[in-house]
Amino acid sequence: MSTPVRVLLADDQALVRGALAALLDLESDLDVVAQVGRGDEVAAAALAHRPDVALIDVEMPGLDGIAATSALRKVLPSCRVLVVTTFGRPGYLRRAMEAGASGFLVKDTPSAQLADAVRRIAAGLRVVDPALAVESLIVGDSPLTEREQDVLRVASCGGTVADVARATHLTEGTVRNYLSSAMGKTCARTRTDAVLIASRNGWLLSDTSTVDATGPR
Repeated sequence: MSTPVRVLLADDQALVRGALAALLDLESDLDVVAQVGRGDEVAAAALAHRPDVALIDVEMPGLDGIAATSALRKVLPSCRVLVVTTFGRPGYLRRAMEAGASGFLVKDTPSAQLADAVRRIAAGLRVVDPALAVESLIVGDSPLTEREQDVLRVASCGGTVADVARATHLTEGTVRNYLSSAMGKTCARTRTDAVLIASRNGWLLSDTSTVDATGPR
């Protein structure tokens, strides 16, 4: 009998994490060896438990799932990553694969398909939601610069231009220029529309590295 595939689960929702663990543990050839609820706990858990495959959510506290994927792949290259998320956005797919993920599925994937995806990834194959793969090709890469993304992230929390400027350490005039540029690139009529379009395409994954912690939430 072959050795079961060792699996690590990373999801900030305890109920979802528990449900995934229960479903995968029903498979005789899969063994959930560790569970974490924060992105910044993934790499350490992987080193401690040596999983073959890690199932990682995108939006988690501490470190987002894409950054956690990159960190995991650096410390334990033998562990392959399957991103499993509620947010099936083309931008997320592209960034996850660039970070070293071997697969990307949405959480409403049937349990049998999810288990099979884990097996295939453990065997060295890639598994990507087909509809999302097509959408990713249609949408293409993000047209936004890093600074434009930073400004839109903060703008998505509300507040005035002055609030955004304070949080991003930019002048109000510079913020207006970035917002105007982002609106043009997303073909949006307002900054709210620009935020919605960028978010829907997965171009605004949470990132606080360039945002003042005392800024708008």
